[in-house]
Amino acid sequence: MDEFELIRRYFAHVGADRADVRLGVGDDAALLEVPAGMQLVASVDTIVAGRHFPPGSDARSVGHRALAVNLSDLAAMGATPAWAMLALTLPDADPDWLERFAGGLADLAKAHGVALVGGDTTAGALTVTVQIMGFVPRGTALRRSGACAGDLLAVTGTLGDSGAGLALATGSLRTADSAVAHELIERFEYPTPRVEFGLAARGIATAAMDLSDGLAGDLPKLASASGLHAHVDVERLPLSDALQAIASTEQARAWALSAGDDYELLLALPRQHHDSLRASARQLNLRLSVIGELRRGNGVSWTLQGSELAHPVEGYDHFRRASTQITD
Repeated sequence: MDEFELIRRYFAHVGADRADVRLGVGDDAALLEVPAGMQLVASVDTIVAGRHFPPGSDARSVGHRALAVNLSDLAAMGATPAWAMLALTLPDADPDWLERFAGGLADLAKAHGVALVGGDTTAGALTVTVQIMGFVPRGTALRRSGACAGDLLAVTGTLGDSGAGLALATGSLRTADSAVAHELIERFEYPTPRVEFGLAARGIATAAMDLSDGLAGDLPKLASASGLHAHVDVERLPLSDALQAIASTEQARAWALSAGDDYELLLALPRQHHDSLRASARQLNLRLSVIGELRRGNGVSWTLQGSELAHPVEGYDHFRRASTQITD
C-alpha cells in the first residue's frame, strides 16, 4: 500500500460533508469558502508517541485525541469548527491500526461537523499533527487578553482526572475499582472538547483558554495576557468523585493543579454574568465552577483555606519537565 492508496482508503472521506469545501482531499491544496462576515480561526497541535500518549495506545484513542486537542483550542476562542488537515508520520502502514485511527478521528469530526480536507503522510516515529480551522463572527473571538480586575475565574468540568487516568494507563497507579479506573482512563484517552460551551461563552466571558498544560501552567498565561493578577482558592477546584475515590485530597489537588490534558476551559467572566453562563453549562450537562478572581497587579497566587501554598505550583513544560511524565 503506497501513500496515495493509504490516503484514498482511510482518509479521503473522513468527517462531515460540507458545502463550503470546494476542493478537499486529493489535490495539492484545499479550496474552502469562509462565510461572509466571519473571521477564520486556525490552530495546529502535534501529539507524539511516548510524550503525549503511551506507546501501544489504542489507535482509536490516538485519532480521537489528535482532533480533540485542536477542537479544544477552537472552543477556547468561541469558534465554530469546520475543516481539518492531518499530517501523519507512521513507523509502518498497518491496516488494522489505520482503520482504528481513522475511525476515532472520523467519529469526533462528524460529531462536530468537521471535514478533513487535506494533509500529508510519511514514514517515521509515530507523530500526529492536526491543523483545524473554523470561524467566528468578525470581532467576537474569545482571547486570553480582555479580562478585567474583579472578573471571576471559572473552569468547566472537573480537573485532574486526566493526570490520574494517565497514571492508571501506565501502571504507576493501581485500583481494584475497575469502574473508576475505566472512567479516569477514558478521561485521558478520549478528552471532550467543550465546543458548545465555548460558543455559549462568546460575548459573555472576557477572556478564555483551554487547559492543556494544567491550571498551574496555563493560568499565568491568561493573567499575563490580560495584565492582571490571578488568585485561586485551591479548595474550590472541582474534583470528580472518581478522582477522590482513588486519591488522597492532597494528591487529587496536585493533579488538578499540575497535570496536563484535561482540556477543560478556563474563563474570566464578569460577576453579573455568572448565573446566566452557569445556566448555559447546566443545559449542556456541564459543571461550571468559580475558583478565584482576577485583581490589579501581576502574577498568580494560590491559597488553601486562606493560607498561601507552601510549595511552588508548576504545570506541564515540554522542554523543562513534565508533570504527567510518560518518558524520561
